[in-house]
Amino acid sequence: MVTLNPYLNFNGNCEEAFNFYKSVFGGEFDSFSRFNDGPNNPPVSESEANKVLNVALPISPGNVLMGSDVPDSFGKATFGDNNHISITTDSEEEADKLFNGLSDGGEVMMPLEKTFWGAYFGMFADKFGIRWMVSYNYNS
Repeated sequence: MVTLNPYLNFNGNCEEAFNFYKSVFGGEFDSFSRFNDGPNNPPVSESEANKVLNVALPISPGNVLMGSDVPDSFGKATFGDNNHISITTDSEEEADKLFNGLSDGGEVMMPLEKTFWGAYFGMFADKFGIRWMVSYNYNS
């Protein structure tokens, strides 16, 4: 069995983003480390020392949302419309909770609504520029 875990890159606000995601999904970080926690090989700059090297937030059994800040030497992370994180819920109520929580302060592209394909579905970009799709499938 394959497990897919989204890995998100940020430009210095990974900790803020993951604290926001934790407030919506609940739970605790499985791991959290900063660049200055590593062996400094190669050495990190003072401006990068407290940035997030890696964070993992379990969302449900087998599903982990992961991320980090991009080191200055890699350039800036760019955000666009070429991907979304898709969440399928067990109920309309759970879809509403996650959609409303994650989209708070973001930009809704398609509000949650019943669709012709038998789903309760919506799309948005959160306040950090990450694009999400939330769905509850009536026929599953």
